[in-house]
Amino acid sequence: MMPLLTTKGLSRNFGGLRAVDGVEFALMPGEIRAVIGPNGAGKTTFVSLVSGRIRPSSGMIVFDGADITSLPAYARVRLGIAYTFQITSVFANLTAYDNVALPVQRTLTGGRSKGAVHAGVMAALERTGLADRAHMPAGQLSYGHQRLLEVAMGLALKPRLLILDEPTQGLADSEIDNFIGLVREIATSATVLLIEHNMPVVMQLADRITVFNAGKILAEGTPEQVRANAEVQDAYLGTAP
Repeated sequence: MMPLLTTKGLSRNFGGLRAVDGVEFALMPGEIRAVIGPNGAGKTTFVSLVSGRIRPSSGMIVFDGADITSLPAYARVRLGIAYTFQITSVFANLTAYDNVALPVQRTLTGGRSKGAVHAGVMAALERTGLADRAHMPAGQLSYGHQRLLEVAMGLALKPRLLILDEPTQGLADSEIDNFIGLVREIATSATVLLIEHNMPVVMQLADRITVFNAGKILAEGTPEQVRANAEVQDAYLGTAP
């Protein structure tokens, strides 16, 4: 099986800082991959490069066999890459329903009938547990529910690759349990790339984990392999003897 996403020598400099440094990365279709690492390790910069929000200084990004390095973000969305942000980016004055209706309309190629839009919106809101808040202004939702609304907006794009950046931030414990179930369900029809600091969530969800440190990949493997890695323990998990 060919990887859905690969990066080759991917780097991004900000002045004298090399935030992402020569990253070689491969993500298989249907995988749930977690990206972890200390603050400032380059995780969000890396997924911003993948999604097209920022341009690399050097290197290549390949999605489904095609070089997408120079494609703008909107063109990557059309290819099936959806990215939910580390900082909520919902439209606060629109209802939850209307926030999701915007991306739904982008996916409807056979006409944008009211019924088709409604079905797409409610399906995304139901998957994320927000159907009963559909007509609430997004700005009145709790922070955790705004994060779930972002996930609903991503799902509405029917992505092949869904990138989630700190999605459990602000969620209550019971909501985190539901979120874990949601991501597993999403992974039956899409590939998931997840940045997450909540290590119990990472260990429960991830098929494989990539550990970033100082812009480079420090380690990669199954949750068990990463947990046992002495370098990872020293740099991030804080469990080295």
